[in-house]
Parts: sequence; C-alpha cells; structure tokens
Amino acid sequence: MNARLPLTGVLRLGQPSDIWFKPALSVVVAVAPPNLTLLALGRLDLAMYAMAGSLCALYAHNRPYAARARALAWVVLGMVAGLGVGLVAASLTGSAVVLVTVGALVAAVQKTLCDATRIGPPGHVVLTFISSASLFAPQTLPQVPGHLALALAAGAWAWLVGMAPGLLRPHGPERRATAHALNATAAHLESPSAHTGRSAHAAVQTAWHTLLAAGNRSETRRTLERLLVRAEVALAAPADTAPSRLRAWARALRGNGPVPTTSYDDELLGVDIQRALPARPWWRALGPLAPIAVRTALGCALAGYASLALGVGRPYWALVTAASLYQANVTLTWSRGVQRVVGNLLGVLVFAAVVPLAHLGPAALVLCCLAFNFGAEALIGRNYWLGSICVTPMALLITEFAGHQEPGRLITERVADTLVGALVGFVAAVAVTNRRAGDRVEQALAAVERAREHTARLLAEPQPATDALASARRALAVALVDLRATVEAASGEWWQRDLPQERVVRAERTGHRTLAATVRHHRAEGARA
Repeated sequence: MNARLPLTGVLRLGQPSDIWFKPALSVVVAVAPPNLTLLALGRLDLAMYAMAGSLCALYAHNRPYAARARALAWVVLGMVAGLGVGLVAASLTGSAVVLVTVGALVAAVQKTLCDATRIGPPGHVVLTFISSASLFAPQTLPQVPGHLALALAAGAWAWLVGMAPGLLRPHGPERRATAHALNATAAHLESPSAHTGRSAHAAVQTAWHTLLAAGNRSETRRTLERLLVRAEVALAAPADTAPSRLRAWARALRGNGPVPTTSYDDELLGVDIQRALPARPWWRALGPLAPIAVRTALGCALAGYASLALGVGRPYWALVTAASLYQANVTLTWSRGVQRVVGNLLGVLVFAAVVPLAHLGPAALVLCCLAFNFGAEALIGRNYWLGSICVTPMALLITEFAGHQEPGRLITERVADTLVGALVGFVAAVAVTNRRAGDRVEQALAAVERAREHTARLLAEPQPATDALASARRALAVALVDLRATVEAASGEWWQRDLPQERVVRAERTGHRTLAATVRHHRAEGARA
C-alpha cells in the first residue's frame, strides 16, 4: 500500500492551545536569569550550556503536578546526559564523520525514549538540537564537568519554573483536561461525525489518563471523574444529554472556582478497579518503535554525511533537520518535512532582518533570543512551520554567543542544511519500511473484540456488578481509541499489505453499540432503584 503525500492543508493554521502562553512564558522565565547572569559576568560563551537546562521548561505542561515533577526531572537528566555524550565526544575526537555518527545514534535513542514514554511536545527535537550542537563545540575533557554542572543548575531552575503554577492552581491540568473532554463531547453532540466522535473519545481518554496520573485522589479529582463519566455517557447515548450543559460544566472549570457536582458515585467503582491495575511499563513500547529508531539513526547520519560532503561547517543542522521529520508514519513525516522547509526558509529571512539589531551588543542579542523563544512557543501550536519561523533565527543567534558570525555564511549554510536534511531524512523514512504497522492493527482489533465480548457477557448476566460493568466499559472505550490511533498511523505507511478496513469498521460499530448498551443498562438499573 502506498500512502498519498499531501500538499493541501499541510500549512493550514489550527487553533492555538488553551494554554499556549504558559510554555511561552515559562521558557522566557527559565532562560532569562541564567543568560542575563552570564551577560553580567561577560561569559555569554557559556550560554549554550545554560540553554540546555533552561529549555527543559518547555516540557510536561499538560501533566498534573505530581506526574510533571517526575517527568521534568527525567527530562533534565536526559538533557544533561545527551549534552554529556556530545561534549565528551567533542573532546576526544575531531573527526566530523565520527561526531555525526555519534549524533545520529544519540538522536535515535532520544526519539525512541521520548515516543516510548510519551513525554509529549516538543519531544526529542530540543534534546537532539542540544546534543548535536555540543558535538561541534570546541571542548577539552577537563571543561566537561563544569559545563554539565551549569546545564544541571539551569535545569533545576527550569524544574522550579515548571512546578511554580501548582502553587496557584494545584488541580489546573486536571481541570483543563476535563473541560476539553466536555467541550469535545459537546461539539460531537452538536455536529455528529466520525471525526468529531473520534476527537471526543480521544479527549475523554486523555482526561482519564491525566486524572489517573494525578496522584492523591482528592475530592476535587473525584468530582472531575464524575464529570468525565457524564461525558462518556453522553458519547454512548447522545440523545439523552444537552450539549449546553456539558459546555456550562466546562466553563465552570476555568479558574479556581468550585467544580460542578453530579451524581455518578457508583460509576467511580470502575475507576477504583482501574487504579488498582498495574501500569503498563513504558519499555514494552520499545519493540514496535524499532523501525522509527532505525529511520532516525540512518536519516540523521546520512544527512550529516551529505552536509559534510557539501563542505558545510555545521553538519549538525542537517542532522537535526532530519531528526525533526520523523513522525508516526511516512505521510506525517512528509508533512513535517514540508512544514520544516517552509518555516526554516522564512526564518532565515527573519534572521537577515533582525541580525543588525542583534549586533548592537550582547544585551540586544540576549533580548532577541528571548523574544524568539517566546514567539516560537506561542506560534508552534498553530502549525509547526509557523513556530519554525522563530526557532530558526533563534538557533542562528545562539551561534553568536560564542563570537560574531558572518550573517551571509550562516544563512547559506542553514538553507543548505535544511534542504539536505529534509530530502535525505525523508528518503530514509521511505527506505526503512515499517511492516509491523499492519500487525499492530491486528493486535488492536483483537483487543477491541476481547473487550467487547467481555462487556457483552457482563450485560447478559441477570444482575452484573456495577463496578465490573463500569470498568469493562472504560476498557472497551480505551481499546476503541487505541484501535483508531493505530489504524491512522498504519494508513500513512508505505510498502505494506492492505489494512482490514471492513473489520475495523465493523469492530468500531459494534464496540460503540456495546458502549451504548452499558449506558442503557445503567439507567434502567437506576430507574428500578
């Protein structure tokens, strides 16, 4: 099967995230103090190492604070580890071929771990940018510990910045996730379609994941769980729920006001069962990610080698460009490639316009970088290419921290590396097939069929236990969401057998009918009670 490579819609702008300003402000607050301190000390040449730790503030903004604390700590450690590998390699060898090879392997590890742990945006790209750039930073082995200590200190500050909002809104991420699920469900009820239905189910499951990861089960979180149950019920029985009521609940979740109450306590017994189940270890996802890891390693290495062959002085730009392309399938990788090229080409034009201002002095250089940091995070949620317009000049200006660079050469090398990295990286994605995608569809289908049969058996019992039925319904809903995500990922892959589309449609249809039957049963039991 050959997936189509789309051109229309690739650059279309989406709606900004509800919290677009939070990562944008966080990265400015995380980057500014270390950079301004180095500016005051006259050591802007060390800014790259501080930036490594500061950029960790970009991660985990949608996670509840208990989970965010752990995720940010691992991001900081992962960032410092990647930086350490790069600096040690740079201090031990001057061979550009060896350094590119090390960078490609590190990029593959970073991509695989970020996907397996589902760390979320910005994923492996920022980690790879730092580790790849460090490979070509002039370095001696005795300098490495001090540079890593600076990165770790900036990372600790970024951790504090990421956790600080919890002092004001301790349940903010859970409330936002629940509100998004309620609004998505209301949108489906108002304009029913396959797309709005999948979006609503996915939003509900994301909200459940957020609540289950939130740690201590406070009364506020239990009330949010009841609202999510109402969203699930609305999806299963749309005619019985008013969209306006769901939207009113969602509006009430803004700020720190009281959470709307609803009576679905018996349904929360199913949540108790789900919480008691052991979590699926993240490392079990490593096997299915093997083709993506090979694509990343091969594509990054070949892009770096091609850049070296062209005589470009910074081959890590081509390596990072290739690394940024790899998505769940070839079609999405193509779309990201188009977005990356367009954004970078426009970004070098912005750099050409701004560089005279940045050259007014070190303070102007730091302020320009801060402005581009904010702009990148504020815009990238609408489309990747739009954020790249700010990322590109920021990356070019960072090279100025170590000393003045000739703008014309920087622009020429950046354009060359962008085109080389995008072309070679995409060719590697096509060359490395992912035939396991079809197998995962079969596995997802089997999971849906097992969950549906289990739920149907419970419904057939004279008096099924409420907690068991609620747990079975939630497991079926999760399996249906996973099936749709797996099918969409596999549909964008090349060189594989045709997918069992009829079985997928039949499984989804019968699965949703079974979900509706559980709601009807619950309401019938409530009426008799």
